[in-house]
Amino acid sequence: MLIKPHQQLRGSLSIPSDKSISHRSVMFGSLAKGETIIHNFLMGDDCLSTIHVFRQLGISITLEKDTVYVKGKGLHGLSAPLAPLDCGNSGTTVRLLSGILSAQSFSSTLTGDASIQKRPMARVITPLRQMKATLSAKEDRFCPLHIEGGHLEGIHYVSPVASAQVKSCILLAGLYASSPTTVTEPFISRDHTERMLEAFGAKVTRLGTSVTISPCEELYPCEITVPGDISSAAFFMVAGLITPNSDLTIRNVGINPTRRGILDVLLEMGGDIKILNERLVCGEPVCDLRVRTSSLHGVTIEGATIPTLIDEIPVLAVAACFAKGKTLIKDASELRVKECDRIVAIHTELSKMGGAVLATEDGLIIEGGKPLHGATLETYHDHRMAMALTIAALNATSPSQLLGEECVRISFPNFFELLAELS
Repeated sequence: MLIKPHQQLRGSLSIPSDKSISHRSVMFGSLAKGETIIHNFLMGDDCLSTIHVFRQLGISITLEKDTVYVKGKGLHGLSAPLAPLDCGNSGTTVRLLSGILSAQSFSSTLTGDASIQKRPMARVITPLRQMKATLSAKEDRFCPLHIEGGHLEGIHYVSPVASAQVKSCILLAGLYASSPTTVTEPFISRDHTERMLEAFGAKVTRLGTSVTISPCEELYPCEITVPGDISSAAFFMVAGLITPNSDLTIRNVGINPTRRGILDVLLEMGGDIKILNERLVCGEPVCDLRVRTSSLHGVTIEGATIPTLIDEIPVLAVAACFAKGKTLIKDASELRVKECDRIVAIHTELSKMGGAVLATEDGLIIEGGKPLHGATLETYHDHRMAMALTIAALNATSPSQLLGEECVRISFPNFFELLAELS
């Protein structure tokens, strides 16, 4: 795809629904007894993989435009699948489902595409084995992941990483355990699982960076409206800040405190972003954002901030290229085990464009203010890299060629169409 520089972006837009919440709404609805109705569901490839897998597990799921009807059969109502469960490119599907399947009365196998089969699964295998689950994997750490369902015991797991997927996997297994299960993280990761499980009737308690779930007899169906995904909004937030003469209003953005790091960092960098019409939607804070072209400056991003914006670092790196001074990103080694090694990918592609980007073991050092020029850019089949590089290319001094742009379907199917409308 050829991407030409733009002079301005103007207008208002609604972003895709939150991917994390869409995944969980189908999963928890499937485990509840009765019909869960999900409005504003994200019809991206990853979330459709979750629907596909739960249909294989015997759950009736109906789609009508952006509304999903899930006829849950209760915590023990899943059926043994007739074939391996293909999770596509979705790490969320694999890791959360492994916690659920570890407690079932049947065996199952989780697999996915080539990218999934390279992503680390030891981080969920280890705590699940401590709960007495029986799992085996390629090299004991990669998909396909074979699970023999059975009895689970509650544990207190001190996680070496702040990961919502790891935490959620353990909490979901804890629904079935013989005693309460606690997860302690180094920093608090996104908390959609805790919020939604409480809405479905589970008993969840939180203290500092620890979350405890009690064994559960039944979950109860809900009606859910999924807010817009701040991870998707991030691309237009950065585009509005760095593209000359731009003025964008982004509607219906979820600003959960465990997810809004990108907003807070862009404000710290000097971004002209106004938070409008704050409200609660199904227990999740939501707002509209007005974003205008700004003069940005470099910042240091580290520690507890990293889990709140880990998925947004590719586009944050683009913002840093257009900021005055140095931006330091550290404590972000989790970037190396995403859809690709995003530290390597960000360094390689932005350097092609003339950016002063240095990769470190756990992050990036970016010296802003050097104009970017056009280049032939690789996406690594990573949706967030594809969209971040598009925003960089819009502000380059010459056209760029983006390869493999179709991967945006994973989370933002109409990304390029929206961008064309605003320009």
